[in-house]
Amino acid sequence: MLSNGNYRKLQTEELQRISVEEYKQSEKHPIVVVLDNIRSASNVGSAFRTGDSLRIESVYLCGISCVPPNKELQKTALGAQLSVPWKYYKDTIEALNELRAQGYEIVSVEQAENSTMLQDFKVVDGKKYAFVFGNEVHGVADDVIAASDICLEIPQYGTKHSFNVSVTCGIVLWDVVKQMRFKR
Repeated sequence: MLSNGNYRKLQTEELQRISVEEYKQSEKHPIVVVLDNIRSASNVGSAFRTGDSLRIESVYLCGISCVPPNKELQKTALGAQLSVPWKYYKDTIEALNELRAQGYEIVSVEQAENSTMLQDFKVVDGKKYAFVFGNEVHGVADDVIAASDICLEIPQYGTKHSFNVSVTCGIVLWDVVKQMRFKR
């Protein structure tokens, strides 16, 4: 079916995006993304770009996850690694301990026994969340799952047992930010 002509692709300047400095000064959604041993720099870059677009607080890079500057990361982040603050931790548990001490609820996104389905997850006003996304092959590490307050799962209906980690990150963060914005 052809369009009736009511659509026109917006030009970049029409999108009225904020600058990197404005982003740094802006109010953020109380969300930290924790990347648990992500092996692909492209997936790390995608997490930065998704985080920027949804105005999260920061990204914690753990274990083998690459850190900026990195050419492959830059290719997918498109500069978002300059706007979204980040920290590196050799050990994911160390990152989670710091986040818990700062009042974040730790949410591992993983298919786990007694996990909460994404559609059943309800954001609580005033609560801060750290979402852990795991390795492309092994998922979130067992010790990280054990240290989590919640395991969150995205229902899937096909033959594959998982989404790509960058897709998972986009689905979960968009859903959570949507809930936060509608509660305002």
